[in-house]
Amino acid sequence: MPREMKDSGIAWIGKIPDSWNIGRIGHLYTERKEKVSDTDFSPLSVTMKGILPQLSTAAKTDAHDDRKLVRKGDFAINSRSDRRGSCGISSYDGSVSLINTILSPRSEMNPGYYNWLFHSTMFSDEFYKWGHGIVDDLWTTNWQDMKKISVPLPPIQDQVKIASFLDTECARIDAVMEQTHASIEEYKKLKQSVITQAITKGIRPNRPMKDSGVDWIGEIPVEWDCTLLKRHCRFQTGSTPSTTNEQWFNGDLDWFTPSDFSDNYYLVNSTRKLSLLAKEEGVATIIPQNTVMIIGIGGTAGKIGFTTQECSCNQQITAISVDSYLYSKYLMYWMIANTKRLKDTALYTTLPIINNQTIGEYSLLVPESIEEQIKISEYLDSKVEEIEKQIKKKEELLSEMETYKKSLIYEYVTGKKEVH
Repeated sequence: MPREMKDSGIAWIGKIPDSWNIGRIGHLYTERKEKVSDTDFSPLSVTMKGILPQLSTAAKTDAHDDRKLVRKGDFAINSRSDRRGSCGISSYDGSVSLINTILSPRSEMNPGYYNWLFHSTMFSDEFYKWGHGIVDDLWTTNWQDMKKISVPLPPIQDQVKIASFLDTECARIDAVMEQTHASIEEYKKLKQSVITQAITKGIRPNRPMKDSGVDWIGEIPVEWDCTLLKRHCRFQTGSTPSTTNEQWFNGDLDWFTPSDFSDNYYLVNSTRKLSLLAKEEGVATIIPQNTVMIIGIGGTAGKIGFTTQECSCNQQITAISVDSYLYSKYLMYWMIANTKRLKDTALYTTLPIINNQTIGEYSLLVPESIEEQIKISEYLDSKVEEIEKQIKKKEELLSEMETYKKSLIYEYVTGKKEVH
């Protein structure tokens, strides 16, 4: 028989069981404010996966003595809105940055229950509603506000049952999601392998082969030529019209930036558009249709795109046009096969840089005829599409499971579903 429910009086909580009460976070926890040094207490990170030892790659400051103490069993939550969902119970004694709020239980409760409550999406929304700031990504919620937030107060036995149930059920969901993530990565590796095989060995079986003279390529069909990209390609760096002149940005000519590149390679629709005037007055780099594009600088350096229509791009991108001996889409697949090598040979200052001279010195396999290049490209179009469909299915499953998990947590921590 369904249990009796009542209105909690709190919008984000909604109805709760009759036997539950509502209280404030300040009645459950007290703030730990003690400052310590990370030389005395090991640095920890407050992440979406909980409280973890700080990675060696994490960004650090020189404020080694300006840290907050965390004791085993404390709850820590990042107060900034751009770190939404970063919280958890610490399994360690250590220190965290001052942006985090550290809480110690002050009354009888099951910390595991409140850990799940604080990880719910609805609580995150409520938590940041109580914050203050000038811009959204620096919006913070301090303890003085957090302690006023109303939360459910189930009987302790209900807290224990809910925490135990969610520990088990969410671990099961996480395991399936982890397997799905692994499967997606395997499909991505398969896609790269299929491309590399076709672009270096061709798609005709049992043909005579010869040594390419390039270690990573190995043997290639005897009719193919191993040359350099610069012998068949022209390199064109993009540009940015003055952003203060709005007349350049009010048309329908795609102007691509690295943020427009995706994993399916084709550049279809840019975030910003240039005007015909920008083209006519020569303030934009005009890229012809069927051109391969590569990001040359930044965290996504080496990523490949392909445009089927006339467009433009900014200075972080290099457009690669081909001569009459090379089919442009074949070049796209060749560059995709070389993505890792492009990244590995990038120059590093503050950011990785792949300049046009570096690209031009890369090896290029050229099948004897354009017809064979077209057949290889069509073969890869079909194979890649099949693999991408499988990846999309897996990604949709991940999205559904993430939504289910969020719903599950919320429904149980607010008592709308009962653990039997």
